[in-house]
Amino acid sequence: MNLPELLRARPILQAPMAGGTSTPALVHAVSGAGGLGSLAAGYLSAEALAGQIDAVRGLGTDVFGVNVFVPSGSPAPGSVTAAYRSELAGDARRLGAEVGPAVYDDDAWDAKIDLLVSSAVPVVSFTFGCPSAAVLERLRAAGSATVVTATTVEEARTAAARSADGVCVQGVEAGGHRATFDPAHGDDRPLLELLPEVVRTVGVPVIAAGGLMTGEDVAAVLAAGASAAQSGTAFLRCPESGAQAPHKAALADPAFTRTSLTRAFTGRPARGLTNRFMDEHRDAPAAYPEVHHMTRPLRAAAAKAADPEGMALWAGTGFRLARELPAADLVAELRAGAAEAGARP
Repeated sequence: MNLPELLRARPILQAPMAGGTSTPALVHAVSGAGGLGSLAAGYLSAEALAGQIDAVRGLGTDVFGVNVFVPSGSPAPGSVTAAYRSELAGDARRLGAEVGPAVYDDDAWDAKIDLLVSSAVPVVSFTFGCPSAAVLERLRAAGSATVVTATTVEEARTAAARSADGVCVQGVEAGGHRATFDPAHGDDRPLLELLPEVVRTVGVPVIAAGGLMTGEDVAAVLAAGASAAQSGTAFLRCPESGAQAPHKAALADPAFTRTSLTRAFTGRPARGLTNRFMDEHRDAPAAYPEVHHMTRPLRAAAAKAADPEGMALWAGTGFRLARELPAADLVAELRAGAAEAGARP
């Protein structure tokens, strides 16, 4: 897949959102409207991911992406996860659930790469790190364009050096996980500060992500040198989104007034609507994916009880502009708004 041509034709990208938000229906709607929809492989088995790829293609969509979490770090000390387990005990009692096991895994990395090589997905993107040059070459040989998400100039430089076809620059405004290779050393700068520097540094197309909610936002990043604009939060309230009902409702609830970065839910920094769980666990350990597995039953119980104060309500800083709008209509509005602001349609 020729990435520059693809991004010229489809400058609006729907961010891959793990945990069930990026449904095949959402990907199909976005790509069908002239954007680029993406599935999220994170937390899925290889078999489940294969089913979602088949579902997207079964809807008649051939041009789409898949995002994969890159394994990183090492298992956290048992004392660290044991201490957090004790801290979570009150939440477990309140929700009538049990804290999950502190599992360290690689999210089925090898099986997912093998699947994507055999599936020849048009675009394969990565979060939490940069794969080896050999992995990127395997995907390229299969016909996939590769994109690495970066939060610093050095991360973007690494991706280009390993011959990634493109870089997705994530500003600190972005909802969900910070994509930094090293959670302790991300560059938490606003997108429009970081983006031009990355564009000057790498010789590959750059996709901009972080707080982009309107056509004017799209125009601004294109004017700053980006080849395309990626948004996740803007799509959360679309009917095709798989975000849970309390999550969608919270985005419009005046009780939620701000977002924060937290490790409380997964052990990696992620931005979401500030709620009780985040406030009560401000010192959560940097232990990913153990913390993710430990809090998973608690988050599920909170969702079942329609309790947004115990859920991971991932959202970017512009969350209040998210609307209940079909994804195809949203793509059309973003493109029209960008054109009115002086960007290419």
